[in-house]
Amino acid sequence: MRAIVFDRFGGTEVLREADVEVPQPGPGQVRVRVKAAGLNAVDGKIRSGMMEAVRPTPLPAVPGGELAGVVDALGEGVTGLQVGDEVLGWSDTGAYAEYALATRVVTKPADLEWQDAAALPVASETTERVLDLLGVVAGETVLMHGASGAVGTLAVQLATARGARVIATAGPTNQDYLTALGATATTYGEGLVERVRALAPDGVDAVFDLAGKGALEDSITLRGGAERIVTIADLNAQRLGVTFARGSGGASTERLAAVAHEVATGTLATTVTAYPLDQAAAAQHVSDAGHVRGKLVLTVD
Repeated sequence: MRAIVFDRFGGTEVLREADVEVPQPGPGQVRVRVKAAGLNAVDGKIRSGMMEAVRPTPLPAVPGGELAGVVDALGEGVTGLQVGDEVLGWSDTGAYAEYALATRVVTKPADLEWQDAAALPVASETTERVLDLLGVVAGETVLMHGASGAVGTLAVQLATARGARVIATAGPTNQDYLTALGATATTYGEGLVERVRALAPDGVDAVFDLAGKGALEDSITLRGGAERIVTIADLNAQRLGVTFARGSGGASTERLAAVAHEVATGTLATTVTAYPLDQAAAAQHVSDAGHVRGKLVLTVD
């Protein structure tokens, strides 16, 4: 099968297309004929070797942690799914490939496009987990840093659905985008504390940092301490006493199914930019540069 692989750590130039063996499902696994694979910032960090201390990667490796596609084979003990079912979920093997194995998948709604489906597993799980960790409830004000990406796009909408007010930061070109999602938008950078205080004179109740670009100090100033601040991107969190939310191994399939239904029915919006599989290096280059609006996915013919 065709797959994108890397056999050494480095920049996007280490990614190459290769012919690799089709994986065989083990107990509890399904094999999925991949239609679209989600691309996440962590993919580039793993490829670069940055994550080796906390998440060692045997080489050669196929990147990609989320997928959407058609069930192609069933492992022993799998129930509730059949060959031919359309699904989305988290891949056990790399998703930048024609076939991948998965343990946690849900049925894809018929009206949900493949590329939108592949955009949801990681973003929905991260959003719901962090909003729960922060304890966001109706009537509160939540500050989100770097909210125009895949996780931020869902986080703004899901926090608003809880009845919270969201103040979201992004670059100048994404201000209207965040406003359309339901946030009060402002730019990041120098003067952020003053801008947020002007927008929220009574203060902010919680902070969700998706950017990892030095916003934690300003967040602590705005909160008056490190309580109810969570980052998924800033490795300085521990030094500052801020919670760093690492990925969960027990992502909720029930929540993913609910979010997929809401996107399929138009209750939640997604923004996706798609690249063909053979342009994975170009897509990761865009991801590595940051400032992505919505989600990047790879489509597999």
